[in-house]
Amino acid sequence: MVESVAEPPFADALRADDAPGPHVLLEPVLGFLGVWRGQGRGGYPTLDDDFAYAQEVSFRHDGRPFLRYEARAWLIDGDGAPLRPAARESGWWRLQTDGRVEALVSQPTGITEVLVGHAQEGAVDLSTHSVALTPTAKDVTATRRRYTLADADTLDFVHDLAAVGQPLQHHLSATLRREVGQSTPPTSSWNSSVQ
Repeated sequence: MVESVAEPPFADALRADDAPGPHVLLEPVLGFLGVWRGQGRGGYPTLDDDFAYAQEVSFRHDGRPFLRYEARAWLIDGDGAPLRPAARESGWWRLQTDGRVEALVSQPTGITEVLVGHAQEGAVDLSTHSVALTPTAKDVTATRRRYTLADADTLDFVHDLAAVGQPLQHHLSATLRREVGQSTPPTSSWNSSVQ
């Protein structure tokens, strides 16, 4: 007989002051904890037109030295009304000493990326280390993702893409507002430039 478990026994935290307490290596990214929502614009040479989209991004932790990352987007019309689902991805940001970040990001379209970069001064800059594709996935060769805290409750996102024979270039940008999570970044050296 298999006994059911009502809910996971170890909760994910959306705030630095929630239990469990964050691992010390998460200090450079504590300001990212929470759920963020906003709108942006995208385009690419292989697309007929630029597009508007809405996005939700969340960062959580369970006390260990990594963040659980999830993002979803949907296309919107000129009035902000949803048109259809767009990109979706999930993964992990593994924090190393000196603010180094190793990220694993998987998409349901058959693309999995390993990105490496650095977290400092309220910003994370990640670039492709390797890409794995399923046999039917779009040919993606590289990406660069930048997440920057403009202030305690505003997250700017920029995504560059090299795909389908095109060189690395701008693809997406969005401004997201904090919906859930840390309302004031913790006091530490990482956020001195955003206060």
